[in-house]
Amino acid sequence: MQKKIFNKTEINEPFAYGMSFYKLVWCFSLGSIFGTWYEEIITFFKFGVWENRSAVIIGPFNPLYGTAYVIALLLFFRIKKPIIVIFLASIFGGAFEYAANWAQEYFTGSVSWDYSELFLNINGRTSIIYSLFWGVLIFFLVKIIYPYLSKKIEKIPHRFGVIFTRIFIVFITLNMFVTYSMLIRQGMRAKDIEPFTPLGELYDEIFTDEYIAELFPNMVLQRGDEDE
Repeated sequence: MQKKIFNKTEINEPFAYGMSFYKLVWCFSLGSIFGTWYEEIITFFKFGVWENRSAVIIGPFNPLYGTAYVIALLLFFRIKKPIIVIFLASIFGGAFEYAANWAQEYFTGSVSWDYSELFLNINGRTSIIYSLFWGVLIFFLVKIIYPYLSKKIEKIPHRFGVIFTRIFIVFITLNMFVTYSMLIRQGMRAKDIEPFTPLGELYDEIFTDEYIAELFPNMVLQRGDEDE
């Protein structure tokens, strides 16, 4: 007999029990949101202006933070000793930030942060000080916040949780695809590369440099063919 979807047994089960895929999706979404808010608050206190720091065209999401949080959970949650977690997380945080900065510049021709003026920076992409900060922050998020967050996620009604999670996956996937293909096209446009698909032509009409600059005010387009 074929099993019904959302039967009574499923409804009574905890939603996203354990470190399941659905729970990691929720951690990704929450990490993306709070990462955006964190940057916006820091920017406000530093410069006195409230500046958009999301990394997609729709919604307050920065997928870099969400992705880093999920990977950190998978890598460090089962490690017991705090000092080991902080040490390994510092290496991971610095490497992740470096790789993200490099990937953005390589694929889109733009950068969203440059630490060249900071003490102990590494090619301007990250710094030893920030790496240590990421290590402490990851320890806090993984060992202190996650256990509490996990219990709250499991209390979400099963049917709602499944449906909402699936809708979010489709939404964020399309959101990221449009955003990052838009930025890749902008980088090509800066090098005077003509669009070779109808989608590229449409992007040139809709997602102009002015539109992108307003949407991502902290992003700097690297024009020309210079490379490190």
